[in-house]
This record gives sequence, C-alpha cells and structure tokens, in this order.
Amino acid sequence: MREPVTAAQPPLHVRPGVRPRGRVAYMMSRFPKLTETFVLYEIVAVQAQGVPVELYPLQRERTTAMHPEAVPLVARAHFLPLVAPRFLRAHAYYLRHKPRAYLGALWDSLQATWGSARYFGGILAFFPKTVEFARMMERDGITHIHAHFASHPAAAAFIIHRLTGIPYSFTAHGSDLHRDQHMLREKIAEAAFATTISEYNARVIAQTCGDETARRVTVLRCGVDTSVFAPRPHPGANGGHDRPLMILNIGTLHEVKGQTYLIEACRLLKERDRSFTCHFVGDGPDQAALEAQAAAAGLGEQLVFHGRLERQAVVELLQQADVLVAPSVPSSDNRREGIPVVLMEAMASGVAVVASDLSGIPELVIDGVSGLLTPPGDAAAIAAALERLARDPALRQRLAGGGREKVLREFDLTTNAAALIERFGFGAEK
Repeated sequence: MREPVTAAQPPLHVRPGVRPRGRVAYMMSRFPKLTETFVLYEIVAVQAQGVPVELYPLQRERTTAMHPEAVPLVARAHFLPLVAPRFLRAHAYYLRHKPRAYLGALWDSLQATWGSARYFGGILAFFPKTVEFARMMERDGITHIHAHFASHPAAAAFIIHRLTGIPYSFTAHGSDLHRDQHMLREKIAEAAFATTISEYNARVIAQTCGDETARRVTVLRCGVDTSVFAPRPHPGANGGHDRPLMILNIGTLHEVKGQTYLIEACRLLKERDRSFTCHFVGDGPDQAALEAQAAAAGLGEQLVFHGRLERQAVVELLQQADVLVAPSVPSSDNRREGIPVVLMEAMASGVAVVASDLSGIPELVIDGVSGLLTPPGDAAAIAAALERLARDPALRQRLAGGGREKVLREFDLTTNAAALIERFGFGAEK
C-alpha cells in the first residue's frame, strides 16, 4: 500500500510555466478499468492542462491489462481495502471534532438509499474507507472532488463533502443513471455542479428529480483525442467491392452492447452472399454465448474475436475498418448506454458508423449525416445498413467526413477537459 501523496509534493504532468491553482481528486468505482477510457483520458487531459490530479478509486480493478497511460496513475493512486484498523483514527477524529457531520452524512445517505439494496449496501460497504479518504484528502490539500458515475463514487463524494467541506461534482453517464435513481436528488443538491453526457440524460434527471434540481445539471460531453483518433492517410478504402467489407465492433461482450444482433445481421449478409469480415474487440460475460452463436450460424473465419486490446491496437484496427457497428440495446436489468465512446473514436478516425437509435446516441450520430441509425435489436435493419454501405463507398466517405466534423465540433477531449476545469472553480495560471 503506497503512502498518500501530500500537498507539499510537486504535482505530476504539469506543463512547464504553468502554476496550478487547485488540486482535484478523481473518484471512480474501479481503476484501472480497460473499457473506461473516457475516465482515464479525461484525467490525462486535465493534468496536461496544468491541474494536479490525485486518484481515490473505490476498488482496484484486478487486471494486468491496462492502457500505457494508466500505468503511472496506478503507481500513485490511493488504493485502500474495504476495512482496515487504521481507519479507526479517521472515524474517531470526525466523531470527536464533527460528530453532527459524521452521523448526519451516514444517516442521510442510508435514508436516501433505503429501498435500493445495491445503493444501501454500497453505503455500508464503502463508508469505512470513504471516511479515511476524507482525512487523506484534507492532508493532501484537495480543493475539489470530481466523481465519475452518479452511483457509488458520487455517494462517496457527497459523504466526504459533508465531513470536510471540500466541494464536489460528478458526471452521470448511462446505466449509473438509468438503473437506479435513489439518492440522485440529494447528490445533485449538494454538489457544486453535476454534469451528464447527453441531453437525453438531462431529461431523465428532470423527470426523476424535477426541473428545479435538473437546472443544476450541465450537459458536458465525453471526448476523444482527435489527434490520436485521426483519419487514415488514404481514406478511399473499397471494402465491399475489391475486398470484403471490414466491420468492427468494440466493447464489453455484454447484453447491453447488443452484439448478438450484429452476429445475426452477419448471418443474413452471409445468406445473401455478401463479402465481409466482422471483428469483435473486447471480452465479457457473453463471450462464450456469442462465439457459440457465430459457430451455429456457420460464420467461421468471417468473425474474429480479438479479446481485450490496448488503445494503439484499437487505433490500428480503426485504420483498417470500413464501418463500426454499435448495436446497443436496453438490457434485461434496465441498463442502457449513454453515448458509447467507441462511436466517437470511430467517427474521429474517419470510419462510417451504424448505431442504435437509443438514449443519447442520436445526439452524436445524426442519421444520414454523421452515420446511420437503426432501431435497437433489429438485426435486419443492421444488415440492410451494412449492405447499403458496402454498395456505396461514396456514402461511407461522406458519412465518415460528417462524423469527423461532428466529433471535432462537440466531442474533442482537450476542449471538453478545459470546460470541466473551468467548472471546478480553478484552473491554471501562467
């Protein structure tokens, strides 16, 4: 277990000639999670703009696979067990010096999450280490807390704010918002600000919490590095004519991602003697079922399961792809995607996309302008969209150009990180 980084130590990754005016703590459910690139690269972008960042993950992701940029962050992240004897000193401190804040934070959190086994249990499970985090943040000179996800991380930030007075904010994404809204109103009410990644999510918050609470929420997009995800030097690929159409899907192999409908669409394309290959990047609980579905459909070598890949390998596959498909669907346990970052990465890379008309996705993929939309769970519609793109390379290039422009205009990582820093209430001075 590494010792906490104190405020007296020099900040890391600060641009020369820049003097930081604050220190931000990032909280998330797990770190380093390979699929949550939007958290990792936002942190990298915030640091690059002169703001020192400390990481306080609620849990350590048990993995050896991580993006290279995560390695130095893991080395200095504040990982804690769920409970430890040393936490007693922090609890005793707040009980002695701030008993009303301590007991009130615990009581109000439990009361607000009553009726939700997941969130109520999360308060009980994470409260011991959250109090320890509060003492660490005070010692580390944290001036703002930003939590990714409106679930457990936002609840922890709420408790730390009650104990320390450090202002906090959080970003609501997709399933963290749609599955369970317990305590959402309280988290927003006490936050310095709250953001969400889509207008669709903002409407969900308004319906759940009322317009007055929703007015405290700002739509701030996730972004991608448009210099890393850039169009290939020779965009005139001719998949579907001189070579098989190369279809790409990137994401956890899970019901909410809808890969089963893409495999069925591929079966329909094969039935119609269309030439294609389809590449799946990622792993997950549905991998065995999807591989069995592909085998039963007789797709053989036309479908390739790559497993987990680091960002550079994903960049290289996007340079080869003709179309990326994100066939998202609502899951049986009410999960749904926000706006998949893989769509932004593909569009920034000059790749045409096919995506579901679901949640906030139409705010990124404008049908016929920056991509094609299909009804969620409609394999026939996905197959028809892919056939259309295979027949018409000019359409692919037009949609790819429109997608790149859309990402540059609204989903650029550096621009959106600067907007977030401004909302933190501090920035960097030269």
